[in-house]
Amino acid sequence: MARNWTDQDGRRYPLAVPADTNAGAGGSVGAYLLHRIKPHLPPWLGVAGAGLAGVLGHERWANSAGAGVGLTLASVALTGTTWWVGRTTGKQRRLHSAITVAAGSAWLTAACLAGPTTGPVDDLYLMGGPGVALSWNVRMVMRRNEGAGEGSDADKGLLEKVGLARAQIGTAKVEPNRVTAPVGLDAGTQTNEDMSKALSHIASALDLPTSAVRYTPDPGSARRGELVIVPEDMLAEVVEWEGPSNLGGSIADPLVIGRYDDGAPLLLWLPGDPEEGRNSTHLLIAGGTGSGKGDAALNLLTEILSRRDVIVWFSDPKAFQDFAPLRPGLDWGEEGGAGTEVMVEAFQAVIPDRTRWLGAHGYRQWVPEAAQQQNSPERTCRDDGRPCGCPGMPFLVGWFEEAANTLRALGDDAFTGIAQEARSAGAALIVSLQRPSYDQMSTSTRASLPSVIALGCDARDEGFSLPDTVLAAGAHPGEWGNRRPGYCYCVSPGIPEDRYPSPGRTWRFTGRAVSVMELLATWSQRNGAKADPVTAGSAARIAGQLYTGRTGPDADQTALSVVEDDDMDNGPHVDPEDADIDPEAELPEPEQGDDTPIFGQESGRKPSPEEARRLLDDALAEFEDEGRMIVGPKDFTDWCDRNSLSRSWVSKRLKEAAQEGRLEPTSSTGRWRIVPALTVA
Repeated sequence: MARNWTDQDGRRYPLAVPADTNAGAGGSVGAYLLHRIKPHLPPWLGVAGAGLAGVLGHERWANSAGAGVGLTLASVALTGTTWWVGRTTGKQRRLHSAITVAAGSAWLTAACLAGPTTGPVDDLYLMGGPGVALSWNVRMVMRRNEGAGEGSDADKGLLEKVGLARAQIGTAKVEPNRVTAPVGLDAGTQTNEDMSKALSHIASALDLPTSAVRYTPDPGSARRGELVIVPEDMLAEVVEWEGPSNLGGSIADPLVIGRYDDGAPLLLWLPGDPEEGRNSTHLLIAGGTGSGKGDAALNLLTEILSRRDVIVWFSDPKAFQDFAPLRPGLDWGEEGGAGTEVMVEAFQAVIPDRTRWLGAHGYRQWVPEAAQQQNSPERTCRDDGRPCGCPGMPFLVGWFEEAANTLRALGDDAFTGIAQEARSAGAALIVSLQRPSYDQMSTSTRASLPSVIALGCDARDEGFSLPDTVLAAGAHPGEWGNRRPGYCYCVSPGIPEDRYPSPGRTWRFTGRAVSVMELLATWSQRNGAKADPVTAGSAARIAGQLYTGRTGPDADQTALSVVEDDDMDNGPHVDPEDADIDPEAELPEPEQGDDTPIFGQESGRKPSPEEARRLLDDALAEFEDEGRMIVGPKDFTDWCDRNSLSRSWVSKRLKEAAQEGRLEPTSSTGRWRIVPALTVA
């Protein structure tokens, strides 16, 4: 039996299905006909009852003046009561009911006083009674077969309650746990905005949560749209993640990260599709503490890593607390700080190189064919038109988890350049943070992130996550807060716009998922894409040895040597830096800056230009060996103390090194990127 619910006017959504639609199939034809006729019998039983009451009343009250007065008053009272009770229904039903009661009570009064067979009384009964009964039968049939634009009394009563009395609801399309009905508002007096404002009142009238009622305006009309009602929340049940949906597929295939409230899969695309007319996109994942943002990220990352033609650069200042099992499958992973700063610079640097490669091979945007070896004459970078055989270029995903940390360190526009330019380079930027407010992320960056997974948040932050049009259509992540982890709205190219205000829920990750994630990371190491020479070369040019690319599962891992305190007695008792000093030699002559500084002056000596260049080259090489490719004056604090140099001297020398090509300025003021020594050479 189909699940259904009933509004205050008695209308059911979806229409009730008889518990036994085949009743009588194994019995007589009469039983079957009786089963089909039963819904239409009540009006006829009412007519028969009125006739019987007239006969019995005449036997008792014939020619009684007192009975005449009483019956007349009762008739008027009953008619008035019917009209008063019908004020909450539609106008047609109210008028029809009052006329039926008035006609029936008037005939009954005449029959009781004059007799059911006197004069025209019996003729009125024989002609009017069937007419009234048939009128209600016709009304019942019409209620189930309403024409588009002819809303039922129940619909009009519902809309009248919410201040839209003149609006009309057309024929409803009934699907499993979803009812969609076209709405036509009154021309000249009502707009789609009025309907959007009334959604919470409609949900109240139907006794449903606010998120269960949505309205999608017609782009070609200011007063037409579709009202969507989902009577049952199918997201209440927690469903655990069981593994990727399309292992070995392409990143261009849909990523399945959960399901909608009507049971449909929650899909997302990152690359564009020129045949479908879908643009590539960047993604914002936003949600407050406890909203399930970590599970949403795991759903998306596992889907990405299960594809054969994509590489991922991932930054997580929380030291991969949630993502540790997947870390081996990443092409590049950093835990925040200086490494993330280098990753941002490298991501920005690879964009023009990747764009140039795609253009040279005839791609206006990245498609799966670009990830394969270029053996087609139509996809060649050679001037003679012969196949070039260039290695393919996999799709690139740059993911910055807990991005508020990175934005505080690099500035609110750290991702602006990437967000505005990376889509044409076959790359997607994913930014995850709790509150994407404009004091954390620049408006330019936010405007360049067209897709969003909006989880529960503070009601005041809804406008930071979702477009105003989606909020007006009924989406309200602030209603959940952190009470419903995993509930989300998804706005992205490729998703039908009427799905934007539909809530979904991501799969839940538990401890049982860890072993599957580890297997997925191993599969990605062995079968996933490796960075193409263009991307790897650009990254190495910026990051030096900090970028190693994805290693295989059997690669040798360099172990860090740790010296225990108990072994210190067996080692040298002289600092290695002082090993070549002759303890008997005379001390050198004092140099400028070696004396005690005067108050207000900076300590530290000032070396000669030749020594300064050598010292800075040694310092930059040391930083490069450590993988610290982004530096500034504050990074030289310990180095200055160790070499007795002034900090003001370092600032001036950094500018000279930039002029010589050893350093390049970054998007952050006062920060410099070390150009690897081999690149300079």
